[in-house]
Amino acid sequence: MRTVIEEQMKIGECDISQIQFDLQSRDEIPKLLMGLQYIYTTPELRNPVYDLLENLTPPRVNPEVGRMGMTYWKILVLGTLRLACNFDYDKLKEIADNHQVVRQMLGHGILDFSSRYPLQTIKDNVSLLTPDVLDSINRFVVEFGQQVQGKGEKETFLARCGSFVVETNVHYPTDINLLLDAMRKVITLLSLACAAEGLSEWRQAGHNKRKLKRAYRKAQQLKRSTSKDPKKKAQREQAIQEAYLGYLDLSLSFLNKATSTLKKLGQSPLSMARVLAIEHYMNHAHRQISQIMRRVILGESINHDEKVFSIFEEHTEWISKGKAGVPQELGRKVCIVEDQCGFIIHHKIMTRQTDQDITIPITRELKALFPDLAGCSFDKGFYSPDNVKELGTVLDQVVLPKKGKRSQKQNEQESTKAFVSARRQHAAVESAINALENHGLDRCPDKGEDSFYRYISLAVLSRNIQIIGHLLQQKQLKQERRKNRYRQTWGSNRSNAGQPDIAA
Repeated sequence: MRTVIEEQMKIGECDISQIQFDLQSRDEIPKLLMGLQYIYTTPELRNPVYDLLENLTPPRVNPEVGRMGMTYWKILVLGTLRLACNFDYDKLKEIADNHQVVRQMLGHGILDFSSRYPLQTIKDNVSLLTPDVLDSINRFVVEFGQQVQGKGEKETFLARCGSFVVETNVHYPTDINLLLDAMRKVITLLSLACAAEGLSEWRQAGHNKRKLKRAYRKAQQLKRSTSKDPKKKAQREQAIQEAYLGYLDLSLSFLNKATSTLKKLGQSPLSMARVLAIEHYMNHAHRQISQIMRRVILGESINHDEKVFSIFEEHTEWISKGKAGVPQELGRKVCIVEDQCGFIIHHKIMTRQTDQDITIPITRELKALFPDLAGCSFDKGFYSPDNVKELGTVLDQVVLPKKGKRSQKQNEQESTKAFVSARRQHAAVESAINALENHGLDRCPDKGEDSFYRYISLAVLSRNIQIIGHLLQQKQLKQERRKNRYRQTWGSNRSNAGQPDIAA
C-alpha cells in the first residue's frame, strides 16, 4: 500500500506550508526545502506533480492493498535532497533521521522522534523514481519557476545549450585489469553457485583469485626497456610476452574448468540465473584474452569500437574533449539547455555522439516542448554548415559561431547586435554546468545504465527546485529588509514626536 502523501496529520506534526526557514542561510538544504514547499503550497503545480508521482505505481500493483510503504512525497524529498547536496546514502540517512527541518518536510512531528529510515529502504525507494516521471515533473517546475522569477509572461525566450561529461564510477581501464575483473567475478559467482548446489570444485576460490592476482601483477609491472642495447630490449620484450602468456594461460585454465562446472549446475530458476551471470562475465574474459593476444603477442592495434572500458558499467565511453590537463574522461556526455531565468529546461544523454550530431535532435525536441522558444545559442563545437541551415528552419534566431576562418558574410552575421548580445550571455550555461557538477553530476556513483539516466534527471530536477527556493528566499529577504527599514524610520519618528522641542 502506497500513497503520494499522508492526508491526515499526526499529533505534533507541522503542516508543510507552515515550516519556517532561516532566510540568512547560504546552504543548499533550506533553498531546496523552500522550493519543495512552493510545490506543496501551489495547487496548480502540486496536483500535476502528484498525478505524475502516482504513475510510479506499477500497473499490476494495487496501491490500496498491503502494508504501508514510504509515500511518494518522501521519496521525492529524499531523492532531490541527495542530488542537491551531493550526499551519499549514508549521509542522506543521517540527515533524514536527525535534521529537524528535513523531518518536518518528510511529515514527522516533534513526538515522532523514534522513527528512523533504514539505509536499504532509502536506496530501494529512491530507485523507484524513473527518468520519464522526473523529466515530466521538471517541465512543470520550470513553467512555474519562470513565474516566480517574473519572466513567465514573455511570449518568446532565448535558450543556451552546452555539453559536459558525467563520469561513471569506474577505474582506469587496461586490457589486463579488465580481464582480472571478469575472472574475479567468474570465480566468485562459481564458488557461490557450487556451495548452493553442494559441489566442492571451487572451494579454493580465494586461493585462485590470489594466484590470478599475482600473475596479473607480474605482467603489469614489467615495462618495455628504454636501453639503447638491442639485446636488452629483446630480453625485456621476451620477458613481457612470457608474463602475459602465463597470465592468459592461467585465465584460460580457470575458464575451461568453469565451462565444465556450469554443466553440473541444476536447472532451478536461481541456478539458471547464476549460470547466465557467470556466462556473461566469461564472455568478457574471452574477449579480453583475445585482445591481449592480438596486442601483445601479434602486435596488432585494437580498434576503438572493439574496446569495452568497464565490464560493470558497460555504457561507459572514452571521451576526449581536448581540455587542458584532462586528456580523457570515462563516462557519458550530457547536453543541457538553460533558459534566460537560469532553469535547465531540457537535457539529453549522448550515446557515441558528438556535439554536432546532437544539435538538430535536441533543438527539435526543445521546440516541441516549448513552442515559444525563439532562439538558442551554441558554442563552436556544435557547428557544421548543415546544422546552421537546419536550425534556420526551426528557430527564428540561431547563434552558432563558425569554427576556423570566417567569410565576409559570416563576419557580418556574427557582428550583429543580437548575435553579439546572445554570445555574451551564452557563458552563463557554463555556470549552470559547474553548479550541476558541484551538486553531484561530476561523477555518478549509481550502478547500471538505468540508474545513470535516473541520476541525471534527478540532478536536473533538484537544481531547478533549488533555484526556485533561492528566488523565494531572496524575495522574502527583501521584504524583511523593507519592513525593518519601515520600522526603524517610523519608530524613530514616533519617539521624536513625544519629546519637547529644546529650541522652543
